[in-house]
Amino acid sequence: MGFFDKLKNGLSKTKNSFDEKMNQVFSNFRKVDEELLEELEELLIMSDVGVETSTKIIRNLREKIKREKIEEEEGVKNALREEIQKVLDEVDNGLKLETKPSVILVVGVNGVGKTTSIGKIANRLKQDGKKVVVAAADTFRAAAVEQLEIWANRANCTIVKREEGADPASVVFDAIKITKETNADVLICDTAGRLHNKKYLMDELVKIKKVIDKELPDASKEVLMVLDATTGQNAINQVKAFKETVDINGLILTKLDGTAKGGVVVGIVAENQMPVKFVGVGEQIDDMEIFNSADFVKALI
Repeated sequence: MGFFDKLKNGLSKTKNSFDEKMNQVFSNFRKVDEELLEELEELLIMSDVGVETSTKIIRNLREKIKREKIEEEEGVKNALREEIQKVLDEVDNGLKLETKPSVILVVGVNGVGKTTSIGKIANRLKQDGKKVVVAAADTFRAAAVEQLEIWANRANCTIVKREEGADPASVVFDAIKITKETNADVLICDTAGRLHNKKYLMDELVKIKKVIDKELPDASKEVLMVLDATTGQNAINQVKAFKETVDINGLILTKLDGTAKGGVVVGIVAENQMPVKFVGVGEQIDDMEIFNSADFVKALI
């Protein structure tokens, strides 16, 4: 299956819910008027797009309908697609891995699918012909290292690990050394699942970042936060909290296939001006895709 088909499958819960409500809105369609626009705005809000973002999309849709004299149902749907995509395209979601080596630092709270996402991204990069090293810098939980090792082996990547309780920054230091020695393309660093209010964990993250900046000053660096799409609006709040401490430049969205509220993607991007770079749309190792806004909107509506 290509990305669009996987996305369509993964978004089926959202799409069915969205389509059902959309059909209800248009079932009484007589003309494009204020009542129709209000119902579409309510539909977006109910799909977890967020109040502010929904209002903005409908405001722009209203202007577009006037300007282009749209009177048909299909025309309204197309215009809505375009306005949603515009929101997603306000931020650059390209993956910046321009140097050799490049670094991806992965952060997020526990339970969002961080370790699984790293395994899937490592596999994805391997498929693209890149040599990948994975640093198991979540040394607070032995289970995290074991799980990451399973995924790294599946993806056929080198894993760098140490005993439980070891200094996470020293694991990253070792991993950088091995990345250089083996002439690898990308180093992916796992970190402990942390809440933004656990200061000592946040300090660890700052330390890891310092090691990377010192040892690989000119490398492309992506700091990606993993979010569980099924948490809806709570995911938006998590990003805001993390951004205060960590310089995140992109998001990995997991469990999109498990939610009827995939519209939250639009809200997260708009409210944080933060691009989604990867989406997880299933349980298999190849179910992690680079985010494509046009495909996403097409799969949604």
